[in-house]
Amino acid sequence: MGDPAQAVEGAVVLDAVTKRYGSVVAVDELSVEVQAGEFLSLLGPSGCGKTTTLRMLAGFEHPDAGRIQISGRDLAGVPAHKRPVNTVFQSYSLFPHLSVAQNVAYGLQQKRVPRAEVGQRVAEVLDMVQMRAYAERRPNQLSGGQQQRIALARALVNRPSVLLLDEPLGALDRQLREQMQLELKLLQSRLGVTFIFVTHDQSEALAMSDRIAIMRHGRIEQLADATTIYETPATAYVAGFVGQQNFLRGKASGESGQVDTAWGRMRSARHAPPVAAGAAVTAAVRPESVEIDLAGSAEDAAENSVTGTLIGISHLGETIQFVVQVDPQLAVLARRPTPQAPHLTTGQRVRAFWPAERVLLFADDPTTTE
Repeated sequence: MGDPAQAVEGAVVLDAVTKRYGSVVAVDELSVEVQAGEFLSLLGPSGCGKTTTLRMLAGFEHPDAGRIQISGRDLAGVPAHKRPVNTVFQSYSLFPHLSVAQNVAYGLQQKRVPRAEVGQRVAEVLDMVQMRAYAERRPNQLSGGQQQRIALARALVNRPSVLLLDEPLGALDRQLREQMQLELKLLQSRLGVTFIFVTHDQSEALAMSDRIAIMRHGRIEQLADATTIYETPATAYVAGFVGQQNFLRGKASGESGQVDTAWGRMRSARHAPPVAAGAAVTAAVRPESVEIDLAGSAEDAAENSVTGTLIGISHLGETIQFVVQVDPQLAVLARRPTPQAPHLTTGQRVRAFWPAERVLLFADDPTTTE
């Protein structure tokens, strides 16, 4: 880990942090540095430890081992209300009997901030979230998106060094959630506050984050920017969790980058893991890298190519998805841009194929779909 003495306002350090609940290890020696002003997402399925990590940062839970620092300050023994953080939850928890302005002002009043300063700071933060015109309304007079903005304002008015967000957009419908994703990222960029965002929604993390920590079994499987996570996943688990993949398991051949599977030879032109000939290997290719046409050509048996029956066609807006049933053990997804998609019908025999440059190889992991 980096030198804590070099920490600046808003920088966060978790050093070998562990949290147990009886015999269950929820967070397992987790270490990560969050840069000041960074938007970091903790992404993973339920039970991976992401919310427990956030709660330890907030002071609602305490680690059994390791240390947590914010802005160079060790938080061991520091209660939640004295930490330089604020938390926004999925449930907005607004006071129904108070107006918008009173809800936002509540934390400042508890800290005995002078009344004139309270009014000024409330007005400033309501302007930030474009809600000043609603200052006198009650929460039940607001839409879900407006209530989310007020929850953000209530957290930001305290000027925290770090803002913790625990799936705050989960209760919103898809269109509003996508709108709020954009607004939240723009707000974070403008304020320069460190955001640590917990979500199980991969598209949400990809859309907003400077970096994403993919969590699994209480540990970080990969920590990188969105492009690296998507294009160069470190493990088969990350490859399968972020976006969709076609996985074909087989055995490494004697030549680097080649895998012999039950459906033919697969070849990758990308860096392959160092595995011995005959070792179990998983080849992965994303649906958008798979092309599709009618079967019957001389290329049907070529490498990186399978034939099967077209059993599904789905229109996804900008793309059309095809499902090819190769055999009872393998169905291949192909997604083509709508203008370039071939005109096919279900029941036809088709060939699915993809370039070696788009194939990733991993040492076999039987839990990739876990």
